[in-house]
Amino acid sequence: MKEKLHRCLSCLMAIVLLLSTTSFKVEKHYCMGHLVDVAFFVDAQDCGMDLPLGDDMPASVEKSSCCASEVIAMEGQNDVKPSFNDFQLDQKVFLVAYTYSYIGLFEPLTKRNQTYAQYHPPKIVENIQLLDQVFLI
Repeated sequence: MKEKLHRCLSCLMAIVLLLSTTSFKVEKHYCMGHLVDVAFFVDAQDCGMDLPLGDDMPASVEKSSCCASEVIAMEGQNDVKPSFNDFQLDQKVFLVAYTYSYIGLFEPLTKRNQTYAQYHPPKIVENIQLLDQVFLI
């Protein structure tokens, strides 16, 4: 029970950290009061009915465009950075050596060539040590 609660809380904290540090933008484009396009993280496409205000056309207050854009943006935190300056040189050397040796565990083993795989030893008919009277003392 305690282990499952620990896993749930750690996953929840990771999601909260991810959401608090991620920036996102939602842009909506309305044309004549109707929603035309919704875009996440990029600019929304307009409907092409925007009135361009050029140099030849005088800007007037009474003429307004029929289109409107709504932007919802949320800035994430940029100050959350891991600090690796706290490690001493010997700790860094140990960490690199440990990582290198741990990665070395997952290398595939080389297959040894078995030259005597089809060799069958001869059948022992008599005990040769007893015939020659050779005993280990």
